[in-house]
Amino acid sequence: MPKRPLFTRFQSALRAFFQTTLIEPEFYEGAAPEQRDRAVWDRAELLRQALEAWRSNPLARRIVELTSQYVVGGGFTLASPDPQAHDFLQEWWRHPLNQAPLRVFEWCDELTRSGELFFLLSSDAAGMTYLRAVPALAVRAVHTAENDVQQETAYELEGGEWGESLLRPAYNPLEDTPDAAVMVHYAANRPVGALRGESDLAPLLRWLARYAAWLEDRARLNRFRTSFVYVIKARFAGEAERRARQQMLAANPPTPGSFLVTDESESWETLSPRLEADDAANDGLALKKMIAAGAGLPLHFLAEPESSTRTTAESAGGPTFRHFEQCQELFRWLVGDLARIALHRRACLQPGLNPDAVIEVRAADLSARDNAALAVACSTISGAFLQLYERGLIDAGELLRLCYRFAGETADVNELLKRARPRPRSRSAAWKGRPAGIKVDPVTGEVSGEEE
Repeated sequence: MPKRPLFTRFQSALRAFFQTTLIEPEFYEGAAPEQRDRAVWDRAELLRQALEAWRSNPLARRIVELTSQYVVGGGFTLASPDPQAHDFLQEWWRHPLNQAPLRVFEWCDELTRSGELFFLLSSDAAGMTYLRAVPALAVRAVHTAENDVQQETAYELEGGEWGESLLRPAYNPLEDTPDAAVMVHYAANRPVGALRGESDLAPLLRWLARYAAWLEDRARLNRFRTSFVYVIKARFAGEAERRARQQMLAANPPTPGSFLVTDESESWETLSPRLEADDAANDGLALKKMIAAGAGLPLHFLAEPESSTRTTAESAGGPTFRHFEQCQELFRWLVGDLARIALHRRACLQPGLNPDAVIEVRAADLSARDNAALAVACSTISGAFLQLYERGLIDAGELLRLCYRFAGETADVNELLKRARPRPRSRSAAWKGRPAGIKVDPVTGEVSGEEE
């Protein structure tokens, strides 16, 4: 039997290694949280590197800033149909010790850098809740229920005496009291079954470091691009004569723009470095594309004109806006959850305040250009569907659903119908008991004919 080629045997051995070593059935049957989360030392080092990259690398800082600028935008506003709840939310959101309209940008930056946010909540005697963000690097461990990793019970913090840890209880709405200090945890980019989130910069750190090293090397080489040395060729009687000629030229080197006269026995040339800048530009662009792909940003967001056409640049921003929209939805829920906790704590001490009042968190739109396109689409389509509604082919709920869909907004149609005012009677309904000689158009409501 002939032997198989070496490459084929290597493929078979490699496939067998992956099937027997890396893919364990126990991993899928019931993995422990430690298998889904990074090791403690690995996560700590990653958080340190992400913070250092944000501090020193312009691309890393720009990626974090872009996320906050689009997700937070013009800021968040809180509202509630309950007047008492609305007044309290405004007071809590703008309290001098919270300063949430300003700190919300810091929170979004931290969520992008670390992939998770920890808040320490404490309340005063009046029930006003104060927020303090805790760095993810200061949280050593997250304790959960034995049968559910999503039920967090306590957080182990660094900073105790003699290196001991501090244990802070997690917020529990069933056992919470305003006089207790509790913590809450919000995570992004969290794998299923994991406890901790992942930084948006985590897959980019290696490529950010490589791009920074490449750029620094190019800057050093360009520093010497205009530098050159003279190479002088001549016939010398001996080493002493050559050395004497070199010392004389070193003592009186030729200045730029001067004249240099030599005889036939001596020739001068210049030696300068070859940088091959065209090839290096492609290498830098490849590194930057890797960073942009990992961040989910088009290249023109990172000061790199990928295309000279405006249409191509605008179409490249579509997936990016979707990504920012998902991040904004998560952050809106985060702010709303904090507001609900603050409202519950205040309701424990303020009679008449509804702790279950509806809270609306409103955020600025991602792109004004999208608003213009959606306005045109809604205006165009609403006229067509309004005619179907007038003819009785669709009901009011379907008309509202289609209008809000083309406007790019989500709405509870049933709730809108409940809050809507009763529709005034049409002309046909007003003339329901009309005389026999009067005719009413069922579509336009126009009256024709004469009364007998």
